[in-house]
Amino acid sequence: MGLKSINKIELMAPAGSFESLQAALDNGADSIYFGVEQLNMRARASINFTLDDLVEISKRCTEKGVRSYLTLNTIIYDHDLTIVKTLIKQAKAANITAVIAMDQAVIAIARQAEMEVHISTQINVTNIETLKFYAMFADTIVLSRELSLRQVKSITNQIEKDLIKGPAGRLIEIEIFGHGALCMAVSGKCYMSLHSHNSSANRGACKQNCRKKYTVIDQETGFEMELDNEYIMSPKDLCTIDFLDQVADAGIKVLKIEGRGRAPEYVAKVIKSYRDAIDSLADGTYDKEKVIGWMLELEKVYNRGFWNGYYLGQKLGEWSKGSGSHATQKKVYVGKGVHFFPKANIGEFKLEAFDLKIGDNILITGPTTGAQEMEIKSMFVNDEKGEKAKRGDSITIPLEFRIRPSDKLYKIVMVDKELETV
Repeated sequence: MGLKSINKIELMAPAGSFESLQAALDNGADSIYFGVEQLNMRARASINFTLDDLVEISKRCTEKGVRSYLTLNTIIYDHDLTIVKTLIKQAKAANITAVIAMDQAVIAIARQAEMEVHISTQINVTNIETLKFYAMFADTIVLSRELSLRQVKSITNQIEKDLIKGPAGRLIEIEIFGHGALCMAVSGKCYMSLHSHNSSANRGACKQNCRKKYTVIDQETGFEMELDNEYIMSPKDLCTIDFLDQVADAGIKVLKIEGRGRAPEYVAKVIKSYRDAIDSLADGTYDKEKVIGWMLELEKVYNRGFWNGYYLGQKLGEWSKGSGSHATQKKVYVGKGVHFFPKANIGEFKLEAFDLKIGDNILITGPTTGAQEMEIKSMFVNDEKGEKAKRGDSITIPLEFRIRPSDKLYKIVMVDKELETV
C-alpha cells in the first residue's frame, strides 16, 4: 500500500432505477450500466428502464461526462431478435456508449449498428486466445470471475506485448468485477433456478434459491445432516477495496460494482468509497488507515459479509453464515417530500411514520434526487422551531440539494436497535 499507481481505473456503477443512476452520477462513477425491459441479467431483481428512458439516461450521463452501457447479456431466442434490434437501434440513436453482450447474435447486431461492444463475463473468457477471438468484435472484455489476479495480469501483459486491439483501433481494455454479490455458478451461468422453479437465471429471472439453508440426506441410509454452520451455496459478497493496489497492478481498465437490484443508498455508499480509493491510488495516499474507514462505510449497506473472491488465489469460496444482509445500518421509512423553497434552500416533508429529532441521520431518495444522506441539525415543526417531530407533523429543514414532491424520507438506524427506538 502507498505505492502510486499509473493505471487510473474506470469505476463502473450499477443503475437499476433513476434513483440509483443519479446516486452513481453524484458520487463519482466514470460509467454506468443498466438494463432495458426484460433482456438483461437483472430482469427480475431490479425495476429496469424502458425504451423511452434511453434519452434521459444518455442526457444525464453526457452532462456528467459518464459513459453508459446497455446490458443485453441474456440467452436470446428467435422471438427476442426483433426486440434486440429495436433496443440497439434506439440505444444508438440515444448515444448510449456501448452494449454489453453474450449472445453472438447480439454482438453481430450491435456491430452492424456500429455500436461499441463489451463482452460479458457470461462468455467466460479465461485465456489470451479466446480474448483474441472476441477482440475482432469487442473493445472491452470482462474476464471470468474465477481468475486470480496473477492470471489477469498475464492476460493484460499479453495484450500490451501483442498489441491486441479492438474494432475502435485501441488496445483491448479488461474489465473485472470489483465489489458486490457473487453467484455460486461459474461466471454467473446457473441452471438451479430453472430446474427448481422453471425460472431461468440466464434470462434474468433467478429465484436465488441457492441462498437458502439446506439439509443433506444420504439416500442409501437415510442419514440426515443439517448444514447449520454455513449457507453453502450462498457466497459472501466480493470486496477488493483492501487490495485495490494489487488490482490496479494487474493492468485492468474497468472495475465493475455489482448491484442493479440494490437500493440507491447502496450505490451511493459503495461508489463513493471506491471513488475515494481509486483517487487515493492515483495520488499515492492509499493506505491501511483509509481502507479501514472505507470498509466501515461499506458495512453500513446491504452485504452478506465480504471476501476477496478468487483474485488472491483461494481455491474454495467463503460462504455466508446466515440469510439476508449483514449491514450495520438500515433505513426506516418516515415520510415524503412536499415542497422545496429554492431561495432559502429549505425542504418541506410530511411525516407519515415514526418520529424525527435533531441529530438524527436521514436519507432522502428520488428519481432526480438520487440518494442523499445527512444529519438533521435544525428544523421547524409545523412552522415553529422545534427539537422533535412526530408522525403527522410537517417539518422543514435546510438542505444543500433540491428535493421534489414525493421524494422519500428515511431515518438511518443501527440494525441492532429495536424498531420502537426509531
